[in-house]
Amino acid sequence: QVQLVESGGGLVQAGGSLRLSCAASGRTFSRYTMGWFRQAPGKEREFVGGISWSEGSTYYTDSVTGRFTISRDNAKNATYLQMHSLKPEDTAVYYCAATSRVGVPRGVTWYDYWGQGTQVTVSS
Repeated sequence: QVQLVESGGGLVQAGGSLRLSCAASGRTFSRYTMGWFRQAPGKEREFVGGISWSEGSTYYTDSVTGRFTISRDNAKNATYLQMHSLKPEDTAVYYCAATSRVGVPRGVTWYDYWGQGTQVTVSS
């Protein structure tokens, strides 16, 4: 079992930055690929990016590439989503998720554990 808790959301002006954190419980955190997803009102939950457990490789959806960075600290059982140059369209509830599958899946159904989400609101 892995329990995930996100933090760091808030209200920021367009062009600003935020850093989200995801704290995980469990001794085998280092064996889980971590994904970040977001869900805007009236829209489906979408993949933002992820970091593999095996090599620490990162992958991002096109709309955030170059603006968002995902990292992990296995010693602290944590993963982070650093967001720069935020846009109003980045407004959503952001979730971290964990999967033991190989690689960095982009589909919601591939992830076994989810946090409760943290709201990010970007004002124009």
